[in-house]
Amino acid sequence: MRNHSFKQYAINNSVDQVIDQLGFNQPTPIQKEVIPAALRGESLIGQSHTGSGKTHAYLLPLFNQLNENSNHVQFVVTAPTRELATQIYDEVRKAIQFAGKTEVWRAKLVIGGTDKQKMIDKLSSNPPHIVVGTPGRILDMVKEEALDLYQANAFVLDEADLMLDLGFIEEVDQILIRMNEELQMLVFSATIPERLQPFLKKYLTNPTHIQIKDQKPSPESMEHRLVALRHKEPADVIMNITESIQPYLAIIFTNGKGQADELADKLLDRGLKTGIIHGGLSPRERKRMLKDIQGLKYQYIVATDLASRGIDIQGVSHVINAQMPKEEEFYIHRVGRTARAGLEGTAINLYSQDDLPLIENLEKRGLTFTYYEVTNGEWKETHSYKERQKRTRKESDMEKQAKQLVRKPKKVKPGYKKKMKRKIDQNAKKLKRNSYRGKRK
Repeated sequence: MRNHSFKQYAINNSVDQVIDQLGFNQPTPIQKEVIPAALRGESLIGQSHTGSGKTHAYLLPLFNQLNENSNHVQFVVTAPTRELATQIYDEVRKAIQFAGKTEVWRAKLVIGGTDKQKMIDKLSSNPPHIVVGTPGRILDMVKEEALDLYQANAFVLDEADLMLDLGFIEEVDQILIRMNEELQMLVFSATIPERLQPFLKKYLTNPTHIQIKDQKPSPESMEHRLVALRHKEPADVIMNITESIQPYLAIIFTNGKGQADELADKLLDRGLKTGIIHGGLSPRERKRMLKDIQGLKYQYIVATDLASRGIDIQGVSHVINAQMPKEEEFYIHRVGRTARAGLEGTAINLYSQDDLPLIENLEKRGLTFTYYEVTNGEWKETHSYKERQKRTRKESDMEKQAKQLVRKPKKVKPGYKKKMKRKIDQNAKKLKRNSYRGKRK
């Protein structure tokens, strides 16, 4: 035991055993920053992309401070979706097993879609040490007095910006006002939008802010393609793309529920069998849709950013951004759905001139984009939007110069406009030839 570099942290033997059993040797960048701060009891805001090791960055220090002799809830982890809460809970159960504490450490998954009264009875009779769940159902259990969270030491808010987008931040607020003011708050979010600031200021005083931007924000096995929209209908461009790719499963991202519904309808009208995932679906609809996706009923799924972080969909070979996201981190999370476990993946991005600043920022972070046109299902590599603009401007400058070389006649005769245009064209050709010869020398 302790043949890993986690030994630098003041962790107990049980947590040490968990790390060994998980096969962790080196802490990831987010773990290096979060674990020591969390062990010191600091409240913090952590920003990192999908697959960065964030879940264990907060679970390991929280397990370290768990007192198995106290018969009350000691830490709470909230997630915006049932699916994400279930994934976190699975990691909690695994850690309890690896620590050899299955009879001692108690954890409970508190999400909707289960019998409410049975949950109330179980929670009331045997309070868990750890609660993992969605804000709505946790708040229900608190109001029913089945859960007493006042003595809890720590509260984790996972995917805070997604929690905000899905409208759950008010429920989180209602839970927190029923908890101890001395609570350790651990907030994780891909982005920190302005609308989240009032909440953060209310519950975190001088938090430690940890932001991880990895050198390689996406796997080397991933290809990033850019296709200019040029005022075309996204559904038409996507239909053209589908003629040239055979995805195992492709997620088509939009920036909102309304846009997702609209695009899915247009693709269905064009004959593409398409599934849909967004926060506007009821839990039952979402569960059925995920079952259909797992059963390979659909090859294409139109989705919002809920599917980039809130739901884990396996086997994604292609990501298509019908709309480029507004934030760099959202792009990283979206394309992070593919090229997993060493497999190849392709991100196809429909873009307009407004998206160029985002693309430039992503290029600065190490991503390489290739520009393409798709015609009749054929991919043809092309120049970037900026290069085309430069070329257009250059030709325009030559035309101006060519016009200056043509003298306007004093007397205007019939057909002079055609003659003028012919002379301008001749001069423009000469200028281009001279320009080309100059480059050859």
